[in-house]
Amino acid sequence: MVTKTFQRTKYWAYVKLGAGQKSKRRYKKPTGRHNKSRQKWRSRPPMVEIGYKNQVSTSGMINEKKPVMVYNLKDLGKIGKDNIAVLAKIGNKLKLEIAREASAKKIEVYNLNLKKFIKAMERKIKSKSKEIKKEEKK
Repeated sequence: MVTKTFQRTKYWAYVKLGAGQKSKRRYKKPTGRHNKSRQKWRSRPPMVEIGYKNQVSTSGMINEKKPVMVYNLKDLGKIGKDNIAVLAKIGNKLKLEIAREASAKKIEVYNLNLKKFIKAMERKIKSKSKEIKKEEKK
């Protein structure tokens, strides 16, 4: 079963409720006396109710794979074919090592674009080394 996204009443009418910005769209239960969404009118967005829950077998999965938190290189070795890596809050130096290892082992990482991140970090390291060399010459 696909998860349903629930919208606030008349979110399309007001900017503060997320008319043009998805990040502002937060669900709040309709409570007003004459509220059409609370009365479950046909043309209104659905309310959160019993029956929309995901199946227990697929609950908590990402792309039909079980997520595993990765804090270091040792944790990366524990990931199998039916798992997907989710990087923890770690520094860029360790994240770069993990990204290189994951791309070499062809491990899927959920919250990081490996190629883009590695390329950006290498560019950053290269520019820092150039700055250091310029300072040493002076």
